Amino acid sequence: MPTLARSRALAALCSVLVLFGAAQIASAQDADPVVAKVNGKEILRSEVLASASNLPPQMRAQAEELLPVLLERLVDIQLITEAASAEGLETDEEVIERLAEVKKEVMRQIYLERLVEQEVTDEKLQAQYDEFVAANPPEQQVKARHILVEDEAVAKEIIEALDGGADFAELAGERSIGPSGPRGGDLGYFTSGTMVPAFSAAAFALEPGSYTAEPVQTQFGWHVILVEDKRDSPVPSLDEMREQLTEELTRSIFQDKLTELRDSADIEIIQPEE
Repeated sequence: MPTLARSRALAALCSVLVLFGAAQIASAQDADPVVAKVNGKEILRSEVLASASNLPPQMRAQAEELLPVLLERLVDIQLITEAASAEGLETDEEVIERLAEVKKEVMRQIYLERLVEQEVTDEKLQAQYDEFVAANPPEQQVKARHILVEDEAVAKEIIEALDGGADFAELAGERSIGPSGPRGGDLGYFTSGTMVPAFSAAAFALEPGSYTAEPVQTQFGWHVILVEDKRDSPVPSLDEMREQLTEELTRSIFQDKLTELRDSADIEIIQPEE
């Protein structure tokens, strides 16, 4: 390629690169524009949105709508900061002391955060989950309906109606005085310890699809019970328990670390004189 042609090609390429770079800068500025200037100090849109991090969750979710209010607050903060700096508070003894305390708190927080990141592993969560499952084996549950009435004679009448082919849920809606009556007497699934002993004993003795041949008495009245299904209680998955297990493991890690630090430290508790 002749020298002149090569020079022109390079110049054209440089122009394209310059325009491309300028376009990228403009795009970045459009994405995060300057929304205010305070005595020449620029405030970016991202800084205004970030200032919402210390607001309540509901207000943080509305940060975009609150942008004008947040901006005014950030302008005020900048003005106060500049005023404090103008009075030389950056080297003020009280400011330095407070900053030292803040520094210690930040150090503690970061230390514990990194400890959790290092120690709360998937392997440890899995082991903790396995321990939970082993310690909490599935319990048998029954799914039942019942009709609650005030006296035995009425309960026997209901059983006779069921023997004659009446629908259990309809009878419960019509005659049960219990709170589950409007739901057709539906109690959902429950374990034996959930209900009073007499009710549980009668329910767990039934096979699915059968109802009590005799009324069951409890302190609430007389029951006619229909069992619709039996099953083992479902075991929650690791993902369902992850948050709970993480909290438990975190507490255990903190306690173990404190014990370790105390054991290796020279601690003397001095009681004040009476």
